[in-house]
Amino acid sequence: MPAATSPHVLPLHVLLEQRFGFRAFRANQEAVCRAAVEGADVLLVMPTGAGKSLCYQLPALARGGTALVISPLIALMDDQAAKLEALGLNVARIHSGLSRESAREACRGYLDGTLDFLFIAPERLRVPGFPEMLAKRKPGLIAIDEAHCISQWGHDFRPDYRMLGQHLQNLRPSPVIALTATATTQVQHDIVAQLGLGHGGREPAVFIHGFRRDNLAIEVVEVPKPKRPAFASELLADPAARPAIVYAPTRKDAEMLAGELGRSFRAAAYHAGLEPDHRERVQRAFLAGELEIVVATIAFGMGIDKANVRTVLHIALPSTLEGYYQEIGRAGRDGLPSRTILMHSFADRKQHDFFFERDYPPVERLDAIYKVLGEDPIHREKLPDLLKRAKMRLEQEELDKALEKLLIHGGAVLDYEGFVTLGHGNWRKPYLVQSTHRGSQLDRVIRFTESGDCRMTQLVRHFGDTEDGLAGCGICDVCAPGSSLTQTARPLDASELRLAHQVVGALAGGGYGGGSKSTGKLHSELCAKNGMTRDSFEDLLNALAAAGFLRIEETSFEKDGRTIPYRKASLTHEGGTFSDRDAETVMLRELNGSASAAAAPAGKRTRKPAAGNSRGSAREDAPLSGAAAALEERLRAWRKAEAQKLGQPAFCIFPDKTLRAIAEEQPRSEDDLLAIAGLGPAKITKFGEGILGICAAVR
Repeated sequence: MPAATSPHVLPLHVLLEQRFGFRAFRANQEAVCRAAVEGADVLLVMPTGAGKSLCYQLPALARGGTALVISPLIALMDDQAAKLEALGLNVARIHSGLSRESAREACRGYLDGTLDFLFIAPERLRVPGFPEMLAKRKPGLIAIDEAHCISQWGHDFRPDYRMLGQHLQNLRPSPVIALTATATTQVQHDIVAQLGLGHGGREPAVFIHGFRRDNLAIEVVEVPKPKRPAFASELLADPAARPAIVYAPTRKDAEMLAGELGRSFRAAAYHAGLEPDHRERVQRAFLAGELEIVVATIAFGMGIDKANVRTVLHIALPSTLEGYYQEIGRAGRDGLPSRTILMHSFADRKQHDFFFERDYPPVERLDAIYKVLGEDPIHREKLPDLLKRAKMRLEQEELDKALEKLLIHGGAVLDYEGFVTLGHGNWRKPYLVQSTHRGSQLDRVIRFTESGDCRMTQLVRHFGDTEDGLAGCGICDVCAPGSSLTQTARPLDASELRLAHQVVGALAGGGYGGGSKSTGKLHSELCAKNGMTRDSFEDLLNALAAAGFLRIEETSFEKDGRTIPYRKASLTHEGGTFSDRDAETVMLRELNGSASAAAAPAGKRTRKPAAGNSRGSAREDAPLSGAAAALEERLRAWRKAEAQKLGQPAFCIFPDKTLRAIAEEQPRSEDDLLAIAGLGPAKITKFGEGILGICAAVR
């Protein structure tokens, strides 16, 4: 089918339905498509599964001509190309997995104008004559997928992506749309600068949307390494937890765990060390439902569109929040409830330190390579001999890593045939800056695991989604500890309750929220005599924050040229009236003693009963009468609406146990409400009238 030759062939809504079979745009898609159709450069940061691909495909058809798509992975290219071909579009690809004749045929189709889409890898632009061939016939639109690979601040940096900007100028005035699912504010700015987005005096259109995933329940749990395989097996034992993707840190770990899980499930490993045909078979089997579980390194997942993944497990600490978010985003693309679980321990930090030292060698090692280079090209295979003469012996892996970093920062130049020449001498400072940045990325991941803030809100904030209200998600292990699969939750004991009151008193200051203190200072002031450890104290603060009585802020200060992060606590309005009855809504998260307990459904786990059992402490497993069940449903709907108004998780209004007790007791007065556990005077002042009104309406 020949490519269209004139822009605005059909209105966007008509094209959307006729070409793609969709009657309406998904959230935020239409504005992006219109900007691209009108010729603006676009940066789109939209999470995995939100419909990014349509945001370049539809404008490409509307503008006409051939769209040039630059993509980093063969699997990603093949997946998107196959879907476009299935729609009857003329698509070609050029990558290392195809023959030379296929590449020549693709080039002929591009020059003849018969292609709708041409997919290439960024490395292709290093082939002599190829950029000039592209410039002979300007594309209708240029799409750069996985654009975070351009930025040295991104989590998946590719040197050849960094060079794209210099080639784009020869393809103008074609508009450029850069797309990624994972770019922090710093990376977003770098993408715009490196690609030179915005041309003809026109600013680029920037869209940062949709990072909140309302159907993903995120859990983080500390598990010793030896126990993780059994833990993973029991978490996945429930058929509702499958299909699943399990991310492992190394190829060896992926093979080992796939073998163990394969005893009980249809499971297979996927990593870059396997033959391409083998990886392709695993991928196809997983997409077709023939495999229930894939145990993979981070090589798996980009461009894989399987909507019904119910669980994503990480059996080790990820290296960046960006990569972690991208990986958990492969769960629940169908919008149904899904769960992500991250296992970690201090041993993971040691392993990451090893990888960091391997991937970011000492600057002296790079300098040794720089000093043996000259203006005359040297094939990279000759470098070991030159280094030996300079009395520098490097293992091949050490040499490859050091050369890679030298190339990235301009200290060396590599051509397509493998010849290296001397670059500029200003590479040291940017290399050291990037090395420091990489270390800080892991620090952010560790703070994420230790934080008492809503998991989803932390991720939304990390990506700078300014349109999000930053409300708690209500379903992660912080917002809803009672629903966690990996941890149990219990109310405060007597000593913890006393300490909670002391925390509130220390923060009260001149009024609600009027004072704040670092959590370290609070610990030293309040726990000198009771012997509570810092970790246990932080857990208590996290529980108070999750229940809505404290606000915990991650902040930092500068000292001796270093940025020192710390946590600061302050009271919320509700915290100012904290009482013993309110304390019954504060739940401390606890790791289960065994994988079996962790994998048990939430309603079957054993929890420590609340102290001071009252007539409102309804049995959680007892069936409600017809009238009480109807009241419970009305109360749930009311609680959800109130939580949305306040920007809080629903359980901050009151937990399920209290809601069930209200439904069972059907109170008629404020005195009746006071007798129900979890409803103190402050809660009744705020919500009592609404609760009693609902109860009266149901009677």
